[in-house]
Amino acid sequence: MTEDMAGGDTKKSKANASGGGKKKEVKKETGLGITNRKDDNFGEWYSEVVVNAELIEYYDISGCYILRPWAMSIWEIMQTFFDAEIKKMNIQNCYFPLFVSPGVLQKEKDHVEGFAPEVAWVTKSGESDLEVPIAIRPTSETVMYPYYSKWIRGHRDLPLKLNQWCNVVRWEFSNPTPFIRSREFLWQEGHTAFATKAEADAEVLDVLELYRRIYEEFLAIPVVKGKKSELEKFAGGLYTTSVEAFIPNNGRGIQGATSHCLGQNFAKMFEINFEDEKGEKGMVWQNSWAYSTRTIGVMVMVHGDDKGLVLPPKVASVQVIVIPVPYKDADTKGIFDACSATVDALSEAGIRAKADFRDNYSPGWKYSNWEMKGVPLRIEIGPKDLANNQVRAVRRDNSSKIDIPRASLVEQVKEMLDKIQQSLFDVAKQKRDACVQTVKTWDEFVEALGQRKLILAPWCDEEEVEKDVKARTKGEMGAAKSLCSPFDQPELPEGTKCFASGKPAKKWTYWGRSY
Repeated sequence: MTEDMAGGDTKKSKANASGGGKKKEVKKETGLGITNRKDDNFGEWYSEVVVNAELIEYYDISGCYILRPWAMSIWEIMQTFFDAEIKKMNIQNCYFPLFVSPGVLQKEKDHVEGFAPEVAWVTKSGESDLEVPIAIRPTSETVMYPYYSKWIRGHRDLPLKLNQWCNVVRWEFSNPTPFIRSREFLWQEGHTAFATKAEADAEVLDVLELYRRIYEEFLAIPVVKGKKSELEKFAGGLYTTSVEAFIPNNGRGIQGATSHCLGQNFAKMFEINFEDEKGEKGMVWQNSWAYSTRTIGVMVMVHGDDKGLVLPPKVASVQVIVIPVPYKDADTKGIFDACSATVDALSEAGIRAKADFRDNYSPGWKYSNWEMKGVPLRIEIGPKDLANNQVRAVRRDNSSKIDIPRASLVEQVKEMLDKIQQSLFDVAKQKRDACVQTVKTWDEFVEALGQRKLILAPWCDEEEVEKDVKARTKGEMGAAKSLCSPFDQPELPEGTKCFASGKPAKKWTYWGRSY
């Protein structure tokens, strides 16, 4: 995605999103909220949706974005779920400073090489230069681990399991894209230390399962759980596991979240040692794991359509929008009262509902506006509905309409929201699965790559071969790389050869272009 694609429609989108002027109202009335189609110009479409749906506003520093309440509420819903789950695992929240001294950043060379280009530095205070520049955290291993070595002395201090909800800054990159690739983003980062590798290995997978649940159960996005190659793993770690999503519209894989076993590399570097039950010295085994606001961008890309955002009910801050539809001589007060009563009944049942009583917009404009913002279910109440003691419900995901008697309102709305959540996942999975292609040879691989497929291929698991695949596929669209080797491995018949090298294949691996 080029920088123009990521931010090219800013002015136009801002005008649409920020209101004012008659032009905008006329445009909305004609239902032309989004000017780009998802299938025609994916990058421009995405830029428009995130602004017009009021998820973000562009900021005057490139690669930084204002997260508006509509986006923050999605983040908070996921945070509430994840925070409660990790607390069940006896992981505690903490907060470490944003600034990193260059001394500790230099300590772990492998790690620094992984992040060096992305580190931002504070070099001035007012007009005077700082004697020693200070880095802003790109991730917190080097911030936290000097203190782990201070706090961990004996086996009774283990395991040490901390998490922080914070922001990080990664500066040097081109092509910023809201949520997907930004200079500053929100995330959680867990950092844990154990006496044994077995405990660390178990936690890596427990956390990865929570990430799968965030994507599949909350965001309704199918993901593959797997292991990263040596080339793609976290710098300085022992191994990396991830959940990988796929965007059918542009044929790109996207790393959804990662759970790393760091092994003892950082323990060695930061001298995190402990005395075991026998009085012998040991080094801890460590993990780190994180997911970020990138999750929201993946959701927009997977579910959004030509009308705008489509929100899965579980993460929608407004699950049901109630719109009065009064005609000229209608009983307007009766209709408004019915709308209020509907919101009250739904809210009491734990459904996030609100009514739109704004009198300066027509019902048609409101329909388009709430469709743009992705609200899962719209309820319309007009004179006929009032007379029949019913409401009309319209699904955002497939536009289907149904009249619901007010007597069974709560049960039917709950059922519809469940169906929308499930349907979004099923449709996304169907589209993703239709893009998966199994190949055995290099020619098949190149052809599938040209067709923007998610490619499953037998691989010899050699780093040089992966580098070669990257080099041979380099082009305008970006090179192909390994995404992950799925834990759920298909059978590998004896004698199967690597698609790229012709050597004996060791495993099945997903390949493709990625963000």
